[in-house]
Amino acid sequence: MRTVVVASSAGTAFEWYDFFIFGTLAAIISRNFFTGLSDAAGLVAALALFGAGFAFRPLGALIFGHMGDRVGRKSAFLFTVTLMGVATVGIGFLPTYEQAGLVGPALLIFLRILQGLALGGEYGGAAIYVAEHAPDARRGEHTAWIQASAAFGLIGALVVILITRTTLGEAAFSAWGWRIPFLVSAGLLAISIFMRLKLAESPSFQKLKAAGEETKAPFAEAFGRWSNLKIVLLVLFAFMSAQGAVWYTAFFYTQVFMERFLKVEPATVNALTIAATVASAPLYVVFAWLSDRVGRKWVMWFGMTLALVAFFPGFKAMTLAANPALAEAQARTPVVVVADPASCSLQFDPVGRAQFATACDIAKTALANAGVSYTNQAAPAGAPAQVKVGAITVTSVDGTGLDRAALAETKRQVEGQIRSALAEAGYPATADPARLNLPLLFGLMMIFVVGATALYGPMAAALVELFPTRIRYTAMSLPYHIGTGWVGGFVPFSAFAIVTATGDIYAGLWYPVIFTAISVVVCLFLPETKGKPLD
Repeated sequence: MRTVVVASSAGTAFEWYDFFIFGTLAAIISRNFFTGLSDAAGLVAALALFGAGFAFRPLGALIFGHMGDRVGRKSAFLFTVTLMGVATVGIGFLPTYEQAGLVGPALLIFLRILQGLALGGEYGGAAIYVAEHAPDARRGEHTAWIQASAAFGLIGALVVILITRTTLGEAAFSAWGWRIPFLVSAGLLAISIFMRLKLAESPSFQKLKAAGEETKAPFAEAFGRWSNLKIVLLVLFAFMSAQGAVWYTAFFYTQVFMERFLKVEPATVNALTIAATVASAPLYVVFAWLSDRVGRKWVMWFGMTLALVAFFPGFKAMTLAANPALAEAQARTPVVVVADPASCSLQFDPVGRAQFATACDIAKTALANAGVSYTNQAAPAGAPAQVKVGAITVTSVDGTGLDRAALAETKRQVEGQIRSALAEAGYPATADPARLNLPLLFGLMMIFVVGATALYGPMAAALVELFPTRIRYTAMSLPYHIGTGWVGGFVPFSAFAIVTATGDIYAGLWYPVIFTAISVVVCLFLPETKGKPLD
């Protein structure tokens, strides 16, 4: 059992490492591969990269789910770890746009698609393989190591990048050193393949195959029969929607909020995130162990409910802990945007290529980037957008029709005027390190981490127990990756769009709140599966 757990979770941690290093280095990769592209080609490339990272994960779940239910669990997740490793090492060897023109971006998009497909098939295979070996009474405890592998992968990615960056210096790292974390994957890939080759097929699938009862049509059986499809839908709405929202908010949106809105130094944010991620690793096992005793349903329900009730008060408390001067300025001198509502866009930009050039959009983007809440006041049609900071009024400029360079200069000038007005009203440009309450900030982050780990820790066991052996790989992988890849992956972009639309830096939390609230209610109808025999 120890070999099964170590080999499965080590391979999964390796795949998460591969996936996270790309996300962490996205800005540097973009500079090396997309800087020379035209606007239209750059937009297509950015859309393709975004789709590869998120949209292809459910597709990978279907492809490898089909393989896992037809051929076997071991074959499927051995294939996924190999595919992920080859794609990741390949990124480390790619020529940049400057070196090979469009060939570089095209190959990057192709390898990113392979990464998304591989990650889509990995989780289900590893979780099922461990669960089908584990004793019924300890299934949660053993599968928890698959859950904790996401933390290990994120820690590994952050540590390798930090060491490489510190050793080489920023200039060398941006020029060529960014390749090293990808190339490190070659060694990790060899270890993962060696460990997984030592494993035998899972006993449940062996028994199924020996009896000649393996499915011939996994898709039709999993999604074409209402008895199975209703469980897929129940899983998606009962806890997978919440899992994506809660986990990405706890580990990613907190970073965006502290750095972009509260203006905490990036190094401090990274240190807090690493500390919270390290602290999270044993919590997955603790809550999964607890679910072996009290049940999966109520441990997961506790996690999502804790996150739900903590979202708004927790983030408001983070403002007081990280940047109290900002909270004081907002209470003392509120900001108002006066603009024609028809000229204000919903700034939803998951690929980072939209222009948002109207006077209203420029003003709102500047305020959101400054981390300042504001109220909206309608102006007559065609009136110029204005920002009122106490007694000071700044008139924004319409950049519609300007070329990229002129628009960038217009935005810089308007943002400079708004920042000057904010500074005169006492709004801080950055968080004051002397007033930063690190223990309180870390404690608040841990509230969200506890919610995320209580929800995620027992989840692998619950997913496996809810579906029959014949279609387990196919049926559980799809809702998992819709929840994590789509609901969770859209958290930062959706939240920022809501913030700019409403003017409230906390309003973006409505995105995870809505998805989590749905699951809190639907989870009450989830059957308890603790200790259920898988055969």
